[in-house]
Amino acid sequence: MAEVVRMPKLSDTMKEGVVAEWHKKVGDNVEPGDVLAEIETDKATMEFESFQEGVLLHIGVEKGAAAPVDSILAILGDKGEDIKSLLAEEASKDTEPKKEEPKKVETLTRPAESAPVASAPVKIVSASAPTVDNTNGRVLASPLAKSLAKEKGINLSMVRGTGEGGRIVKRDIDSYSGGSSNFVGRESFSEVPASQMRTVIARRLAESKFSAPHFYLTMEIDMNAMIDARMSINEVAQAKISFNDIIIKAVAEGIKQNPLVNASWQGESIRYADHIHIGVAVAVEDGLVVPVVQFADGKTLTQISTQVKEFAVKAKTKKLQPQEMEGNTFTISNLGMFGIEQFTSIINMPEACILSVGAIKEVPVVKNGQIVPGNIMKVTLACDHRAVDGAIGSAFLKTLKHLIESPVLLLGARSI
Repeated sequence: MAEVVRMPKLSDTMKEGVVAEWHKKVGDNVEPGDVLAEIETDKATMEFESFQEGVLLHIGVEKGAAAPVDSILAILGDKGEDIKSLLAEEASKDTEPKKEEPKKVETLTRPAESAPVASAPVKIVSASAPTVDNTNGRVLASPLAKSLAKEKGINLSMVRGTGEGGRIVKRDIDSYSGGSSNFVGRESFSEVPASQMRTVIARRLAESKFSAPHFYLTMEIDMNAMIDARMSINEVAQAKISFNDIIIKAVAEGIKQNPLVNASWQGESIRYADHIHIGVAVAVEDGLVVPVVQFADGKTLTQISTQVKEFAVKAKTKKLQPQEMEGNTFTISNLGMFGIEQFTSIINMPEACILSVGAIKEVPVVKNGQIVPGNIMKVTLACDHRAVDGAIGSAFLKTLKHLIESPVLLLGARSI
């Protein structure tokens, strides 16, 4: 025999419910305990489980629609059962309360009798007017509607409520078009397969970041003396020397004085390389490559500059050979040319350290008790704590700072 499933009263203050989602469709079998629908109340959206069993013969409230408590939510019964008489009986019940409607209208309109008759309905039905409670001036909205409005940045006072008594419910927020604005955006995206290079980068960097315990050390370096020194060098050098070339040379010398940073974690041991092969991160269209300046400590600035320029050309034309990207014992990543003042890098395995180099920035500095113009460059050393401790990394940065701030110690006739 067919049974009516009524809109449940899911909270003490609930007067109507909105069907947020149906989990069954007409013709489906329903067992006791099955989730029949999700009902939005004035406090939350809750799953409504059926207490009856049978075939879902009729849905009384469509998705997104509201209905009073105890109205027909659905009808369950035997497959193929005729429910016309049951629907007619329920419809006749619904017409009975309407006899009392004049009293309700009289009660509601009584406070406005002294005002022009046309003004009240205009305020109620106007799409641009706020929907408020007549008793306290507050906007009537369900908790779910309030939450959605907050997420979307919608002013509830500008939304017309279609729930009972003008209450704003979920469907009103979903359909709100922004008041007088007719603009409707369209979400879109594009998705392309990852290149082989990007796939390798993703795998190796993830392995490094999640296997090596990184820590970071940052130091400021005064570049005033080095700026002047570079200008002098480029007057006599066979190739134009960049700050990056000088940093590579300084790092190589710093490693010679602090060989413990030239390390790699081997699982059960730490390997300290006697040679100095410096990887230089180069950005390309598909990602990042790291060609290696081998035996950098034994090369002049001109040799370093020439090799790095060749690497950059080969990287952009995808002509770098595998052997030119192997054997690194230390890496430098320089984003100063992009205006980045400070950043941290992920260690380029298997080495234990990578140096991030920022832009040279003109700032006021204090010298001899006076504020004067200065040029500061920030460098950040990322270390694998399994192989390099804070004191070791700090000692290396202190040496690097001293070498760059005192170019005479770094640059000589044989260095150029």
